[in-house]
Amino acid sequence: MAGTATRIRAVPPRTVRAAAQAFLDTIGSPNTRRAYTIAVVKTADRLDSFGPDGLLAPSRPLAEVTDAEIGAALEALWGEAAVNTWNARRAAVGKWLSWCAEQGWDAPRLPASAARSTPPDSQTPVRSRTAIDRLIGRREVHVREKTLWRMLYETCARAEELLQANIEDLDLAGRSCPVKSKGAKPRTRRRGAAHHEHVLETVYWGAGTARLLPRLIKDRTAGPLFVTHRRPGPGKYLADRDVCPDTGLARLSYDQARDLLDAATATDGPGTGWDLHELRHSGLTHLGESGASLLELMAKSRHRKAENLRRYFTPSPQAMRDLTALLGPGADRQR
Repeated sequence: MAGTATRIRAVPPRTVRAAAQAFLDTIGSPNTRRAYTIAVVKTADRLDSFGPDGLLAPSRPLAEVTDAEIGAALEALWGEAAVNTWNARRAAVGKWLSWCAEQGWDAPRLPASAARSTPPDSQTPVRSRTAIDRLIGRREVHVREKTLWRMLYETCARAEELLQANIEDLDLAGRSCPVKSKGAKPRTRRRGAAHHEHVLETVYWGAGTARLLPRLIKDRTAGPLFVTHRRPGPGKYLADRDVCPDTGLARLSYDQARDLLDAATATDGPGTGWDLHELRHSGLTHLGESGASLLELMAKSRHRKAENLRRYFTPSPQAMRDLTALLGPGADRQR
């Protein structure tokens, strides 16, 4: 009996553009997908290049792309960009190529020439104590903003951490509050852990915040500490934790808080004012200038590594003058 011959279809080679789309389809988070799309799609388009008519040429097989071409594409696209931008785009493309290799596809790798760059020291401005006091003391500034800005300065906490705080979490007598810090880990392996199911850290504030908090809270007993001035629209879904049970007002978002500070401090139109991070940065710098030790600053900022804290401590010119004066003649008699 004669056998039956079966034709085996040749699998077409995986193209650059198809590999990029397949990788992006695996990313669930909208924000992550948006960031990765910028890096991966632009790199894929660069590798495919453009035809004489100005349109993208047919996509090349991924196996034909060399490591050197990946490096050249990154350099052409982001070689003159800021260090953080270069690192972010490079990391996204590296993740894409590693994922392709995990699928068993013949894919290039990041070349040694496309190494990660060391980020420069922070250029965040340090605001003086006088400037911060004047800002918070302005009559037209609402007590909500006064409290948030003073709390950011005195706790040296991140804005996202304080905006997530609820009234029932506050220890008014102890001037402290547990917050879900950056990179906080859930107590269990379960995904979607609630706020209180994460390992929380404590932040502490001083007399300035202590005087403002009762004016902000008034008769409220629970819910977000910082809320909007208007109730959310009927089509907006919010978790119970993010709505004040007494007023129905929603939690103040980071973008809203950022815009409020920018509007109050702008000197030449929107976007020219202070940033929320400057209050944390200024608080840590002023503590360092006042003689706080490295361990104390790490405890206050809740940094795990000393090198991550160094960029926050930028002594003012006057602090450097005072320090240099200790080396002058008669310095021992002045101490």
